[in-house]
Amino acid sequence: MSVAQLAGLIRERQPCVALTGAGVSTESGIPDFRSPTGIWANVDPLEYASLEAFRRDPVKVWSFYAPRFAMLTGAEPNAAHRALAELERRGLVRAVVTQNIDVLHERAGSREVLEVHGSIRTSSCMDCGASYPLAAVEEQLKSRDAPVCSCETILKPDVVFFGEVLPAAAIDRAYALAAEAALLLVVGSALEVWPVAELPLVTRRAGGAVAIVNLGPTARDGDAELKIEGSAGETLECVVAALATD
Repeated sequence: MSVAQLAGLIRERQPCVALTGAGVSTESGIPDFRSPTGIWANVDPLEYASLEAFRRDPVKVWSFYAPRFAMLTGAEPNAAHRALAELERRGLVRAVVTQNIDVLHERAGSREVLEVHGSIRTSSCMDCGASYPLAAVEEQLKSRDAPVCSCETILKPDVVFFGEVLPAAAIDRAYALAAEAALLLVVGSALEVWPVAELPLVTRRAGGAVAIVNLGPTARDGDAELKIEGSAGETLECVVAALATD
């Protein structure tokens, strides 16, 4: 019944904007960050994923990121990524706002993707501003501990570290989309990290509705018109199938 309700909301409440978090990527074998078995369970994020830590010891930070880059580039889009891309193709999802850095939405075929926490797509030099694509960074990591710019400065991954502001263009666009959405579809996010956690409130204040698909509680369950406790991939696959019969 919940899948039918969600399909109905997506059909009737347009435009629909999707907001995705780590619970989408875990189904591609990518660990989340904040659960008891997540990445931060045994690692202090301020030691390995803060701007201060990078400035202090960039090689140490790359010792954490290099194996994760390899894992992320080896992952494949799953049913949830493909379903959201299909819903966009049908004109039923206007855009995907994602907290994930793995570019799997794009690889699945989504065209309008706002990566509010950055991505592994590029790494940049904090001195001269040069940008390097992922393939070039991976090639360097085969033979050295950290990738370097042509000016010999160690590159920084273009993901948002603790202590950094979110990319202004992406977060401003995300807020605008949330305000215009008749339905904000939250998938695989516990909505604990600000400012992204505010987006459901933005939609509600503007008169839109919120639907949530997540394994476990979220900080905005009380604001949702519908909450489905379930797998992102399985749920969205069923939603696509239900909408295909319309």
